[in-house]
Amino acid sequence: MPLSEHEQRILAELEESLSKNDPSFAKSVRDTDVYAHGGRRVRWGIAGFVAGLLLLVLCFSHSIILGLVGVALMFVSAVVVERNARLLGRASWQDLTRSAQGDDAHANYGPRTSSIRDWLSRQRRNSE
Repeated sequence: MPLSEHEQRILAELEESLSKNDPSFAKSVRDTDVYAHGGRRVRWGIAGFVAGLLLLVLCFSHSIILGLVGVALMFVSAVVVERNARLLGRASWQDLTRSAQGDDAHANYGPRTSSIRDWLSRQRRNSE
C-alpha cells in the first residue's frame, strides 16, 4: 500500500530534519541494512560460541560450574546464530523473489520455473 502525498511529505521532512540535526546518525541509518545488522549478530554469535567452547575445554576439568557456563554460552550463541542466519536467508530470498510488477505469486517464480511447470504438466497429460 503506497503512502499518501501527505505521508510522503511528512516522511521527507523527518528525513531532512534528521540529516540536519545529526548527519552521522543519518548516514549510519542510510548505510545499515538487514544484512549488515544480521551479519554483525552472526559474527558475535560465532565469537560467543568459540568463547564458550574454550571455557568448556579449559575449565571443565577444574570447575564443573565454569564448564556448564561454557555450555550455556555455546547454546545461547548457537540460538543467536541460527535465528539471525534464518532472518538473513529469508530477507535475501524475499529480495530475490520480489516481483517488479506487483504481488502476483506466479510472477515471483520467473520464466524458468513456469517453463518447467508447463513441461511437467505436458508430461503428465501425455502419460494419461
